[in-house]
Amino acid sequence: MANQSDIKLVAIDVDGTIMSSKNKLTDKTADALKRAHEQGVHIVIATGKTRTSADVIYKRVGFTTPGIFVQGLVITYPDGTEKHLGTLDVDLLRRVITFVEDRGLQAIAYSGKRILARRMTTEARVLTEHYDEPLPEIVGPLQNLLDSTPINKVMFCGGSVEQITHLRWQLGHMIGGSARLTQAIPEAVELLPTGASKGTALKQLLKEMKIEPAHVMAIGDGENDIEMIQLVGHGLAMGNGSAKLKAAAKAVLPSNDEDGVAEALVKHVLKPDEPKPSAAESKKKGSD
Repeated sequence: MANQSDIKLVAIDVDGTIMSSKNKLTDKTADALKRAHEQGVHIVIATGKTRTSADVIYKRVGFTTPGIFVQGLVITYPDGTEKHLGTLDVDLLRRVITFVEDRGLQAIAYSGKRILARRMTTEARVLTEHYDEPLPEIVGPLQNLLDSTPINKVMFCGGSVEQITHLRWQLGHMIGGSARLTQAIPEAVELLPTGASKGTALKQLLKEMKIEPAHVMAIGDGENDIEMIQLVGHGLAMGNGSAKLKAAAKAVLPSNDEDGVAEALVKHVLKPDEPKPSAAESKKKGSD
């Protein structure tokens, strides 16, 4: 594993990684993130959600760095500007959304900072109440907006885990190689442009920042983190993470409820604090 001097940037997922199972940022993890930032390590949030969802982390920890959002389809810079790395084909969207809704499931679309839904449902409310997302805009049939609104990704939810698993299989046959599917949680499957991932966005960001992947640590818990942890020199999985991610990781950390992120930062990133001089040493130095 890395020496402290090797790590110049840490890319970290949010839900199930930085945040506990109760969707809280613990004092221990917040302190470790803040210390890493103060020691000059770049901290990059990498989440499938919008920039708004990470406000609580940015405000509490105090760092201002670029972030990776909407499953790697949007990079947001400290000045608020955005770079969109992909949108979905309109004809494909029409076919897939209609197919999903005909089966009684819900489609929720992401367009930059906006979340769009046909109607307000329990699943739409949960995005705000549990995941700190902006309140979805209720726009009626999504198909009516596709010609005028670029869509980065669509999340399909509203059924059991078994229904979502079956839906993923059906969509895989429908879309072929024209888009890709991923899951951050078992209760939802997401449709993304081909080639889109947190790893793709991180690669772009590292190129802009002139940082080699060998000097990067990435931490996540879900299938959607696999490309990201495979890209870097030090890819780690949370103890609560998916089996697929653990198989791809260099090492497995304690769970999010055990402050696994903090442990990784303390062990592999943070430099030891400089000991404070004693009163006698301070007095002697002042008299020299």
